[in-house]
Amino acid sequence: MIFRVVFLCSILLIIELYTFQILKTLIKSKLILFSIQGISLLVLIYIVYSLMQFDRSVGQTQQFMFSMGLLLIVYVPKLILALILIGEDIFRVGAGALNFFVDYDKSTDFLYSRRKFISQIGLGLAAVPFLSLIYGVTIGKYNYKVIRQRIFFPDLPDAFDGFKITQISDVHSGSFDDPEKINYAIDLVNEQNSDMILFTGDIVNTHAKEMHPWIETFNRIKKHEYGKYSVLGNHDYGEYVTWPSEAAKADNFKAIKNLYGEIGFDLLLNEHTFIEKGDAKIALVGVENWGHNFKQAGDLNKASGQLKKEDFKILMSHDPSHWEHVVQHDDKHYHLTLSGHTHGMQFGIEIPGYFKWSLAQYVYKQWAGLYENLGRYVYVNRGFGFHAFPGRVGIMPEITVIELKKGTNVAEFV
Repeated sequence: MIFRVVFLCSILLIIELYTFQILKTLIKSKLILFSIQGISLLVLIYIVYSLMQFDRSVGQTQQFMFSMGLLLIVYVPKLILALILIGEDIFRVGAGALNFFVDYDKSTDFLYSRRKFISQIGLGLAAVPFLSLIYGVTIGKYNYKVIRQRIFFPDLPDAFDGFKITQISDVHSGSFDDPEKINYAIDLVNEQNSDMILFTGDIVNTHAKEMHPWIETFNRIKKHEYGKYSVLGNHDYGEYVTWPSEAAKADNFKAIKNLYGEIGFDLLLNEHTFIEKGDAKIALVGVENWGHNFKQAGDLNKASGQLKKEDFKILMSHDPSHWEHVVQHDDKHYHLTLSGHTHGMQFGIEIPGYFKWSLAQYVYKQWAGLYENLGRYVYVNRGFGFHAFPGRVGIMPEITVIELKKGTNVAEFV
């Protein structure tokens, strides 16, 4: 822990040093210059102190999230400034070496002076992430988007042609701090008038008590004609904190599973049920969390029971790496898998239906939206809530509406 703190402080101090070089180029008043540096030092001390107060027996708190947000808002722009100056330093050293060994002009200093316009460019570029992050923690985290996706299946039972499913995922109720915004999101969910609603895990960050203030709010999600179903996510197992005993951890896990019932959702634990419409039916399969680098409690074979390849199947599995490594290769042919987990890393650039980029794509092959392989689809919800970083930049919180259509293997972004 001490090594991590020393390493972090060293990196931040280097960034501060380069930032000071830019400010010194642009600001001539020593009073203003050192006032800015004094404030920066106080912010640095607060961030380091707050992060050192993290208690693994408590887990993520509002203070921790505030500190993480402050860290990113202050130091991502400064990191950009530092990288620009490092680039200029490489040029200055190269130019100085060329002058020393080739021209050998003793009247010229080895290192050229910093150029003001480079500092100005740096500040301009740094302003983009600074303003974006400010937006993300004030507005973006509750800027809910309803994303509609129509998916065609040649073997969909005729009765389910046009069947609509609302999906929510990754609520992370322990991060919420604005009841009005959450009620607005619940209104959006109800306005979709879907046939069924599915919740693909992570109701809390760690502790069941995080959801207690929000139970009444989530109970406002109206009854859906064909049911409300859910599965567990990796955070629902309480594995990211230190527990006083295994019994305490088990009690918390039991309470978390009960939470889904308390808000009207039927929790599927490695099992399936049939959704019937007239004489037709489709299978809804729900597995516990299975992640390539996370808990692997999901048992697809157990959940599917005696289902056959010909049965039309919708699978709820929290982590999309399950689809990547297991589901898409399974002989039973799971037509549609619904996942979440990635949050799109809560940071990226996206024009829905046209372009999307996030650091998440370097960790997960399927990280946001719809993906297909040989007629098997997975949809990755970008998440309802937020975690660790108290904001969203570019990748907004999502309520998904999926319409099942009978037809050829194509999909449409509606």
